[in-house]
Amino acid sequence: MIKSMTGFGAKTAKLAEVGNVSVEIRSTNHKFLEIVTHLPEGFLSLEDRIKKEIESRTKRGRVVCALNLSGGGQEKVFINEPLLAKYAGELERIQKKYHLKNGIGLDALIRLPGVLSLVSNTIDKNVIWPRINGLIKAALEELSAMRRKEGAALEAFFRASLKEIKSNLERIKTQFKKVVQVEVEALPSDEERNSFLKSSDITEEIERISFHIKNLGHKLSGSGAVGKELDFIAQEMQREANTMAAKSFDPGISAKVVQMKSQIEKIREQVQNIE
Repeated sequence: MIKSMTGFGAKTAKLAEVGNVSVEIRSTNHKFLEIVTHLPEGFLSLEDRIKKEIESRTKRGRVVCALNLSGGGQEKVFINEPLLAKYAGELERIQKKYHLKNGIGLDALIRLPGVLSLVSNTIDKNVIWPRINGLIKAALEELSAMRRKEGAALEAFFRASLKEIKSNLERIKTQFKKVVQVEVEALPSDEERNSFLKSSDITEEIERISFHIKNLGHKLSGSGAVGKELDFIAQEMQREANTMAAKSFDPGISAKVVQMKSQIEKIREQVQNIE
């Protein structure tokens, strides 16, 4: 089953060590696999593990994973009392020495360098990783489900388009057999007939497009990342259709080729969304 490259997955849980943890994973189209992580301060050590987990489930696309923490009290207020006492002692000494009248209040002391600060609680990332990893796996599964659902819709579109292309190709094949015989019989010499057939015979292009239709249909039934292969096949179909259009001498055939080229172009556009 083919998969789209676009999707979204999110999971949330409460962990005693860090509070509420939310994981959001979003993927969009990209030629290759590109993984971007947005992690809270102090959690950068988990980046490689997160990327490996994503790589195990995703082969192509731009994937953004955001890990957010809230309500856990990861930081606490720290007052450096020994330093505060030194400040207070020195200020009191200066006050007495110079007979200063204004006293030193706490609001002034607390603003002095090094007295008040915020410190982060030390969290063992190895301890909480299994639970965070569980959230990442669940979010990836939700993402994959969305990508599979969109992939199924695209597969239905591709198969309907291939059916229409095949139908037009059969009409072109039948029409070509009729008109080419008439044209050949109207020419007076073998040299002219051979020259005409050489420049206008589209039998080879018909056979190649027929092969590409079967091949593309076969790839749709496969598994894994097939987007690049599908794009290549669609390019080859388009190339053969262009050659066919250039060789065509019959208005009826030309009209069918135009319709076929339109369907191939639509396939090429949608193939860009396939992993």
